[in-house]
Amino acid sequence: MHRSRGETRRNDTFLQCFVVEMVIMAGTVMLAYYFEYTDTFTVNVQGFFCFDSSYTKPYPGPDESSDIPPVLLFSLVAGVPVLVIIVGETVVFCLQVATRDFENQEKTLLTGDCCYINPLVRRTVRFLGIYTFGLFATDIFVNAGQVVTGNLAPHFLTVCKPNYTALGCHQFTQFITDVHACTGNPDLVTKARRTFPSKDAALSIYAAMYLAMYITNTIKAKGTRLAKPVLCLGLMCLAFLTGINRVAEYRNHWSDVIAGFFIGISIAVFLVVCVVNNFKGRQAEQEKSPIDNLAQMPMISIPRVESPLEKAKRDHRHETSDEESETPNTFKSRFGRLLSWMSGMNRSEQLHQTRQ
Repeated sequence: MHRSRGETRRNDTFLQCFVVEMVIMAGTVMLAYYFEYTDTFTVNVQGFFCFDSSYTKPYPGPDESSDIPPVLLFSLVAGVPVLVIIVGETVVFCLQVATRDFENQEKTLLTGDCCYINPLVRRTVRFLGIYTFGLFATDIFVNAGQVVTGNLAPHFLTVCKPNYTALGCHQFTQFITDVHACTGNPDLVTKARRTFPSKDAALSIYAAMYLAMYITNTIKAKGTRLAKPVLCLGLMCLAFLTGINRVAEYRNHWSDVIAGFFIGISIAVFLVVCVVNNFKGRQAEQEKSPIDNLAQMPMISIPRVESPLEKAKRDHRHETSDEESETPNTFKSRFGRLLSWMSGMNRSEQLHQTRQ
């Protein structure tokens, strides 16, 4: 397919940058794997007060029995944004081609001597890659917070089953720091120590925020003035319902959910604003603010009104210069007349002498 020079941009460092980004992505995935499925990072063992009512809520059962099970949550978090981004980019690209709106379309990228990367593929891979990286980064932040804090779940004492008699709990204010105080299932106890921040809340709000900003900044079709806010608010509502469900089922505290929301929103906003630049295309990237354009405009010379005093001075200087320029000619003419008069006097004297 023939491509004009204005439709193609050459970038010989694209492949190198892509390889570096893939290495970073692989390292992020491996770190998330070690946090999630191995015992490489030991959870901090936090103490508790005897008979503390904050941790005596009934055990809600495994996560699979929740109203929002992990399979459903992870499927929505991983599938819905991918589907929306692919469909959105395809529709935008087809509309630009059909309406010949090439000003808003990114250029085809040329790497090497024969590799052409279509703008549709380029934008789709970029947005999906950034989203995937942020998803694993959110998981890493959440797991790191859970490992470091070791915050106890609302049902911790229910699954811990401490032997209060052996621990000598005669007062409610007695603080237990014994690592082996729990007699319950060790896996359930370890899981009950990892609640701050809430992973489900962080992942759900991250996906909703990223997708809401993508829809808001990318879809520019007419008639979507009300549809976009409704869709974005619906996504945010589902994420908030996920956090509320975690609290209602005694799986997390309110502080855990709020911290998860803060982490997910922060990562999504950072990636959208600083990394993908608000999903802007070719024209939006080249546009500058009026202040920048004004700063780069050349200086324009504006006619200046001359005051009467300056005009009088200028005329006086002009007359003086004319007089100075005419002075040598005047001197020469007067000197010439003087010489002619003297020569005439000499001739008359000579004639007088000759007659005598």
